[in-house]
Amino acid sequence: MTKLSVNINKIATLRNARGGNSPDLIEFAKKIQMFGAQGITVHPRPDERHVRYSDVYELSPIVSTEFNIEGNPNEKFTKMVLEIKPTQVTLVPDGVNDITSSSGWDTIKNESFLTEIVGEFKRNNIRTSIFLNPEIKFIENLHKIDPDRIELYTEDFAINFKLGNYAAIDPYVECADLLNQLNIGINAGHDLSLDNVEFFKKKINNLLEVSIGHALITESLLLGLEPVIKSYLQKLS
Repeated sequence: MTKLSVNINKIATLRNARGGNSPDLIEFAKKIQMFGAQGITVHPRPDERHVRYSDVYELSPIVSTEFNIEGNPNEKFTKMVLEIKPTQVTLVPDGVNDITSSSGWDTIKNESFLTEIVGEFKRNNIRTSIFLNPEIKFIENLHKIDPDRIELYTEDFAINFKLGNYAAIDPYVECADLLNQLNIGINAGHDLSLDNVEFFKKKINNLLEVSIGHALITESLLLGLEPVIKSYLQKLS
């Protein structure tokens, strides 16, 4: 079964819109796990516009499933990850002013940097994943960088799937085949939803985990959090 990790950034965004502590991020994380999700994902950004660094420290002891911390590995982020030692860290090259993650790493240009930071996290027994566009050229040198996993950036697939262009899955299938040959685990995320996640899962061989936030929280506004999580688990089984 492909694991479901729920990104709770949007819950923090709603809380921050009014100040205070409603909705309670910690309580939502507990309920999400209680409803069956196999992981919690957070993506703190420098301006802390949704999940704050303090939230990540508070979440750490109550995440009993897999804890996945995403972000650009600047000094503050790296220090936090090494202190918390989550199940997984996902390295994302987002800029300070980016609204959301919009591209994966150029592993050719950043090979030396990624090799160093991946090695640091792995020496501390933290599973390390790299956020990548579905392009073969960025996978061919991964044996040098040596991540445990990569996360395929799925926005292009999601946009085209909605338009009925199902061939948009082809680059992802090609990348997945090479990653399986290299024995690198495959995660995926960004704009996956109840509409497209089952199709994606069936096409990608050995898909280990999906990280879903925006769509899942939006769907939960209409259908309820527990039914939506159960629906994802069914489609991923």
